[in-house]
Parts: sequence; structure tokens; C-alpha cells
Amino acid sequence: MNGKYFYFAIAALLGISTALFYHWTFFPLFIIYLSLLYKYKKYTKLQLVIVFCLFIIFFLTSQHAVINNKTILSDSDENFYVEFTENTKVDGDLLQVTALEINHKEKLIIRYKIKSEAEKMALKNTNFYGRICHISGQISDPSIAKNPNAFDYRNYLASKQIFKVIESEGNPLNRCSAVKSTPLTIIKELRFNGIHYLEKHFPPEIAALSATLLFGDRSMFDPEVLMDYQKTGIVHLLAISGLHVSLLIGMVFFLGIRFGATREFMMNFLLALLPIYAILTGASPSVIRAVLMIFLVLLILKWNKQLKMSPIDAISLTLMIYVFFTPLIILDAGFQLSFTVSFAIILSASSLLPRHQQMISTMIVTSVIAQLAALPILLYHFFEVSFISIAANLLYIPLFSFVFLPGLYLLFLFQITFGDTPLIFIDLFMKIITLANGLIGQLAELSFAQFVTGRPNLLTFIIYVIILLTIFLLWEVGLQQKRKQAVILLTFFLFTFHNVWNWIYPFGEVTMIDVGQGDSILIHFPFGNGTYLIDTGGTIPFEEEEWKKHAKPFEVGRDVVVPFLKGKGITKIDKLILTHGDADHTGGALAVLKEIKVKQIIVPDVADPSISEIQIMQEAHKRGSQVVKVASGSQWKIENSLFYVLSPEKRYQGERNSGSIAIMANIGGLNWFFGGDLDQEGEERILKKYPRLKIDVLKAGHHGSKTSSSEIFIHNISPAIAWISVGEKNRYGHPHNEVLTRLSKTRIYRTDQDGAITYRFNQDSGTFSAFLRKIKQ
Repeated sequence: MNGKYFYFAIAALLGISTALFYHWTFFPLFIIYLSLLYKYKKYTKLQLVIVFCLFIIFFLTSQHAVINNKTILSDSDENFYVEFTENTKVDGDLLQVTALEINHKEKLIIRYKIKSEAEKMALKNTNFYGRICHISGQISDPSIAKNPNAFDYRNYLASKQIFKVIESEGNPLNRCSAVKSTPLTIIKELRFNGIHYLEKHFPPEIAALSATLLFGDRSMFDPEVLMDYQKTGIVHLLAISGLHVSLLIGMVFFLGIRFGATREFMMNFLLALLPIYAILTGASPSVIRAVLMIFLVLLILKWNKQLKMSPIDAISLTLMIYVFFTPLIILDAGFQLSFTVSFAIILSASSLLPRHQQMISTMIVTSVIAQLAALPILLYHFFEVSFISIAANLLYIPLFSFVFLPGLYLLFLFQITFGDTPLIFIDLFMKIITLANGLIGQLAELSFAQFVTGRPNLLTFIIYVIILLTIFLLWEVGLQQKRKQAVILLTFFLFTFHNVWNWIYPFGEVTMIDVGQGDSILIHFPFGNGTYLIDTGGTIPFEEEEWKKHAKPFEVGRDVVVPFLKGKGITKIDKLILTHGDADHTGGALAVLKEIKVKQIIVPDVADPSISEIQIMQEAHKRGSQVVKVASGSQWKIENSLFYVLSPEKRYQGERNSGSIAIMANIGGLNWFFGGDLDQEGEERILKKYPRLKIDVLKAGHHGSKTSSSEIFIHNISPAIAWISVGEKNRYGHPHNEVLTRLSKTRIYRTDQDGAITYRFNQDSGTFSAFLRKIKQ
């Protein structure tokens, strides 16, 4: 059966995909796959029956998982008895922990708003394991994605069989009783204690990296540094994988033999150690893959020393065992990347890697193979990859393999053995870590190295896979002159066709992005002829005590607007129009400027710009973006669309909302009114100057506040459709009932109920759609 498990694994994945996704797509693919095995691999009827049976088995197990992947708890429940199953996460004044509801055996997320700094420190240092607690609180569904391509927290938790979030009314440990510890909880307690031991005895930088590499915990890692690792494509080095497991197993086996243990004893010891190690390090997909794969190889060696399991069979069998018990794990990005890259490297090990004898060239080829294999998955989940990643991997893989990983193990062992670590070693590691983090920060700033395409659809994803398979096949058979030219052309096409498609795409769109209580509107013209962004949303800052601040506070520009733009494949904004200086309209601008090239920024011609506007203009100057002040009468044209500024007057002095930029534009055959937070006074000035103004689509002023969208204004402009950008359950009560009454004759779209709202057009006609309505259909 040598090599056959690989084809069995493909059948298993097709069975799961048929159950989870589109039956009409994946079942025909499986039939084609069977015919290919029969024709080219000369599979016998018995072997084809085995493949078919595997397909059916994995289809049925996945179907069962899908059917049962739902909550059995009631929304009216308020009291819960829970046992904690994971380490706590304390971020600012928020405690979050995963727990098992005892009565229904269902996993939950418990959240608690910490009341004081003393309580925070007590909770952070408390071991939650080994107790059952009575918790009272409000049960709710996890948040959902309200914009296209956004991270969907509800689906993410559902793939882990978690469906409800409990907002605890009091400290989760107030009403608890001790229970007898199990071997599993004892191991988890060891992990908890190990992480906190590192935090207590080492400087933050060493503790964070040690917790990541030794225990698979990134909670102490600086969010900005972690983002730099992601941008440069080396974040996989922070995930415990085959490298870490192999190094640990090798060290333990060597030490055991040196201390006089027999090989058979060490084999048994490692088989017992591996499952414990998987739990100690967090049991992430990469950990489970590496541990299970080595476990299978060791087990076969123990049972039958004559039987050899090839690496491709080992990883294929590992995959089948893993997904048989947790089929929904194939939705996890970490699982997809771990197995895809591992398969690519293992399949290339016998044909591509032996051609390169030098260590540097082998590392380069391995890195190229890994990056190409991961490309479609990275683009689907993160919309971009870094061209700098190959160079970064060449530099950082040896650093992690030969310095960080063994060195931090030794530091940890030295500390727990002798109770202290010489300062010379601490200082040395501090200098190396500081230098490494600083360099990775510099590399992450190289914006030209970022390749952004947007999220590929199913057809585009398939095209990526076909091109990559063709490149690997040509590379494998040998790169003679003609094949080398073909590979170069395919690689060029691989990295250009998606952007070329964006340029020739004949449809445009106007989308009101759901940014909560704020405004942000994207206008994207057909054929890539222009991209405008009106406002960027923003989080209104509130002063709070230092201990309450989160390590990485939610920021609309960075966390909503930029991912939305990159998900669309947008890398340049021609005009960033900031209607006025309030934080809920401009707060995300700095993040947009940092991540997206902005050609021109348009601001209102006011006598007294806000602090936010001044900061944005300063940042624009640094990045070479032109700043233009506009007032009533300013205009520009793009294709057949005219943008005409109706307000404010030049050198406007007065209330900021009243001085918002108000624009009338003809887009996709409709007249649009974009007015920021323009109030009724500003609306009256526009009516006096433009009494015959007629509008098809109104962006309601000030999130539906009764201070905007006056009755006389609505009556005069006669909009057929109104868009309201408003936060869900916002503290201001927007949109006001009076405004909704005034707009009763219009069709109303509002982001709190509809999510992102899009008008998709071609020439002078188009259609409206609401994101949440679409996904519910």
C-alpha cells in the first residue's frame, strides 16, 4: 500500500467537501477522480471500491457533524453550571474563557467585565481548572460578519462547536466547587503554570517568545510585532509545528540514550510523551499534525521494524485520522496551511530538493515551494501575500531553528532547575530578540513587497490551483529551456491575472461599509477607472485607566475598512473624501493611509480644522498624498459621472457638522447625495442655493439623527432610497423615529440591520443589495 494513502486522503477530503459545500460541484469531481485513478494509476476494482467506501464514510461522518453542529441551549437560560476547559484570556478589563456547560455538554464562551485592577490581577493569576462554577448572565449569539469578506466570528466558533456567548454578571469564580482533577486537566494546569512561570521570571520579550515556542501561547506577544510577522509571511515560525516537535523528540531521545536508557524504553516513553506534549502546547492543527504524524511513524517502528512508512503515507494517514473525528477542522486556515505546505514539501522532497545540494539553495527552494503551495489559501483568508517572505524565511528560519528554539528551551530548563538564570544569557537573548523584532518591523513597512489581489472566488481559486499544479509538474520533470519559459510565463500570469481581471471588470459599485456608529462609503468605478472613499469610520476615544486598556483595541480603520478594501483587491484610492473632522468619520484615516496608497485627500475648506484633520494632513504630507480643500462650487468628473460640491462655503466658520462636505454625484444612472453629518441648517442653505435639487439616493445625515434630514429637505429632494449608516444598539438612539417617519415614502437601508449596502452598476443601470439579507437567503 506504499503511496496509496495519499490517494485515499484525497477521497476523504472530497467526501467531506461534498457534505460541507456544494454537492453538485464536489461529487462530480469525485467521479472524475475515480476515472483518473482507473485510467492513469491502474487501480483495480477492489482498490476503487476502497476509495469509494472512504468517500462515503467521510461524507456521512461530515454530514452527521453538520446536522449536529448547533446549540441546544435556550436564549432564555440565565443560570449555567460550567467547567473551564481552556486557559483564561485577560485583556484590559475583559476576561474571556472557554467552558463546558455541564448539563448539556456544550462548549461556551464566558465573558466578564472586570471591576478593578486588583480583581484583574487575581483572575489573571488564578488557575480555573478543577472546579465547577455556577454562572449567571445573559446568553447571546456570537457576532457575525456584516461586510463582504469580513471575519465571521460566529462561523469561526461554530467550526469549533461553540455557539453561544455568556456575559457573566459577576466574577466567574464567585460560586464554585472543587472537582477531582483528571489527567487532561492536570496537563492543562501544567501548561497554565508554565506560561505564568515564564511571565514571572523572564523579561516580557523573552517570556512572550518562550510562551509562544514552548507552550503555543501568543497571549503575551506584542500585537504590533505579531502583525509584522504576519505581513512578512513568517508567522508560521511562531506556530509549533514539525520543526519544534522533531527537535524536542530528538533532544529527549538523545538525552535518554546518553543517560543509559534503552532504545525500546525511549520509544515507549516518546509514544506516551507525544499526546501530553500536544496538550501542553495548545493542540493547534499544526501541533496535532506534527505529533500524530511522528506518533504513527514511531508506532509502526515499534510494532514492525521491517515495515517502513513513507512520509507521504504518514501525513496522508494523519490527515484522515484527524478529519474523521473533526471534519469541520478543514474550514480552519491553520489546518489548511499546515497540511497543504507539508504535503507540498514532502511531495517535492524526492524530486526537487535533491537537485540542490547547497544548504542555502535548498532553503530557498523549500521556501519557494512553501510559499507557492500556500498562495491560494493566504489570498483567500488574508487577501495578500508578501514578496519579502522568501528572504525573511531565509534569515529567520535558521534564527528560530538554531538560536531561539534550543536556546529558550535551555533557558527555561536552567531557570526551573537552578531557580535563576545568569544575566549574561538574559541580556544576550534580549539583544537578539530586540534586533530581530526591529528588523521584522522594517521589512513589514516595505509596502511595495505586498501583493494584494482581494479574495478569490471559487473559479479564481481553481485557476490558482491549476496554475500552481502545472508549475510544480513542469518543475518536477526538469526545467529545460522551453519548460523554463513556460514556468516563467505561468508565474507571471499567476501574479497578474487577478489584478488584470480587476482592471477589465465591467461593473462598478457604491458600497456603504458597516463601520458601526460612523460613516464610510466606497465608490469603485468599472474597469478600475477610479476609486473613491468617503470617510473612514472611526472609534470615538474615551479616557480610561491604564489597566482597562486592551493590548490591541478595536480600531475601525485597521480592523474593518482596510480589510474590506483589500478583500476587494483595492490597493489605491484616487480620492479620500473626509466630509468633516469628527472621529467617527476620520478616525480610520491614518490606518487607511498606512495600508493603502492614497493619491488625493479632500477635506472641507474650514477656518478651524480639527486635531484629527491636522494629524491626517501631516501624515498625508509624509506619504506624498495631495491634500485639497473644497467648498461649494468645486467639481470634478470621471467618465460620465459628475461630482459637484454643494457645501460648505469657503473658509467656513461654525459648527463642524454643519460644515460637512455635501456632494451631489451622478453614478450608475442615479443622482446621489453624500452629506456626512450635515444638519438641518446646512440642508436649508443648500435648498436656498439649489432649489431644484432632485436626488434618487440619499445618504441620511448624522446617522439618522433628528437634527438632520428635515421634512422640508426630504420633501424637496424627493429621494426614492435612503441609506443610513448607524451602529447596532447605539447609545444615541439613532436612527430617530421622526426621521424614519419623514422617510416613510422611501426605501430605507440601514447598516445596523442590513450590514453593508451595495449598489452594483453597469453604465446607467444597477441593482441594490444588502449583505445580511443576501446571506440569509
